Amino acid sequence: MFIKTLTKGITISTLLVGVAAPHAMAQTLQLTVTNLTQGIYFTPILATAHDSQYHLFQSGMVASPELQAMAEGGDIAGLATIADSIQAISAANPAGGLLQPATSTSATLENVEAGSVLSLTAMILPSNDGFVGLDSWPIPTEPGTYTLHLNAYDAGTEANDEVLVAGAGGAPGTPGMPGIPGDFAGMNASGVTSEEPTQVVHIHRGNLGDTNSEGGVSDVDSRIHRWLNPVARLTVVVE
Repeated sequence: MFIKTLTKGITISTLLVGVAAPHAMAQTLQLTVTNLTQGIYFTPILATAHDSQYHLFQSGMVASPELQAMAEGGDIAGLATIADSIQAISAANPAGGLLQPATSTSATLENVEAGSVLSLTAMILPSNDGFVGLDSWPIPTEPGTYTLHLNAYDAGTEANDEVLVAGAGGAPGTPGMPGIPGDFAGMNASGVTSEEPTQVVHIHRGNLGDTNSEGGVSDVDSRIHRWLNPVARLTVVVE
C-alpha cells in the first residue's frame, strides 16, 4: 500500500498548499521514460502523480505486498488500485508491455493538482525483485522541461538467486526469476545465493551472471544482462 507520512514538516507543507489551492492552476505533465540499458527490459510502467503525504515505496522501508507483486512479477494492478483510491492521476503501462533496451515510451498526466509529487515503478528483467523507481519527486510549479535519472532498486523480498523459473518465478514469495527476454537465457543454474540479508527496499547491486548458458551459478548472461545505475531517464515537461 502507499505509505502515508505524517511528519510535522510535511503536515505544514500540506496546509500551505491547501491555502493556495484556490489560486493554483491544474498542471499537465508530458512524461518520457527511456530505458538506458543495453540488455535489461522494463515490465509495465506505473507513473502516478499524488499527494505528497503518500509514497509508492521508500528506501529503507519494508516493501508492501503491492510493491512486492510488482518487483517480483511485474504486476502493477495492486499499486494502480491504491493510486486510484487516493485520487492519484496515473498512467499504467504506457509502452503496452515490455519497454526494450535503448527505447522510450511516453504518457500524459492531466489535471494534476499543484503541489503533487510524482512516483514511478517498473520491474526490471531479468532480476528476482529489481525495479526502476522514482519516489515522490516534488513536481515543479514552474513550467518547463525537467530531466531525471532513475536508479534500479531491490525490493528486499527475495534472494537474488538469478535462477530462471518461468511463470512460477514471478509469484510473490516464490524463488526464481519469471523470465529472461531475448535470446540469451541460460538454464540449470545452481543459484548465486539463497539469502537476502537486506530485507528492505535498497539500491540494487546489479546482476552478477556468468557465461555458462547450460549451468553455472546464474541463468543471467553477464555479457548482456549486467547494468550500472542509472538505468532510466525520465523527462518531465510541466505545462
